[in-house]
This record gives sequence, C-alpha cells and structure tokens, in this order.
Amino acid sequence: MKYTFYAILEEEHQYFNVSFPDLPGVVTYGEGLREAVENAQDALNGALLLMEEDQESMPEASTYNQLGEQLNEKERLQLIIANTDVARALEENKTVNKMVTLAKYLVKLGKEHNVNFSQVLQQALREKLKI
Repeated sequence: MKYTFYAILEEEHQYFNVSFPDLPGVVTYGEGLREAVENAQDALNGALLLMEEDQESMPEASTYNQLGEQLNEKERLQLIIANTDVARALEENKTVNKMVTLAKYLVKLGKEHNVNFSQVLQQALREKLKI
C-alpha cells in the first residue's frame, strides 16, 4: 500500500531532526538533508508496517497548508512517500546467517575451486523446495 505523509525537518547545525505530525512517536534524524529524508522514509515504512500488522487504522494525512502555518524558521516540510508492499518484500528477503556442518574434504575442495558456499546452499535449497 502506498502512503504519503509530511515530515517536519528541523535543522540543527549539519543535522536534521525529523518528525511526523500525523504519526506521533515516529522520529529520526540524519546528517545532511539527503540522509534525513532517507531515514524518514525508513522510519515511516517501519511504523506503517507495524500499524498494518496490528490492523490499526491509518491517520489521515495533514495537508501542506495545514502544517505549513505551524512551522518556525528552522523547520521545513518534506513529503515522504512510503510503500509498505515494497518494504515488506525487502524485509522478508533479508539474508540470515546459518551455521552448517560440512565434511572437511568438501570444504577443502570447495575452497580450491573458489566455491561460494552460501550460493551453493541457496541453489540447493531452491531445488529441493522447488521454488
């Protein structure tokens, strides 16, 4: 699901503190504007994913005009777009470490032939699971 919310970016030296007026408690920061916006998108995606999983109702997003009237001179508005479908897919596709036990000769031969053990295990699992 796609969502858009405005974030308030408050400049403090080279850092930007980020908050979402429509989503209290969703805060982050970044060193520089680009990092602040990237972190804001990550924070928004994470918060909305949790809200979807908990089947919470989504708040209605405030408009630019509604929020713009409340800003001080160090604050600016930034529209942040979140896509929880994409965020969920990325979250589910993360890699994890698994410890495996292999015969010593297989490890030796694999190293001699520059075998990527993780890749081989993933391929074998896909074949075994028919995915």
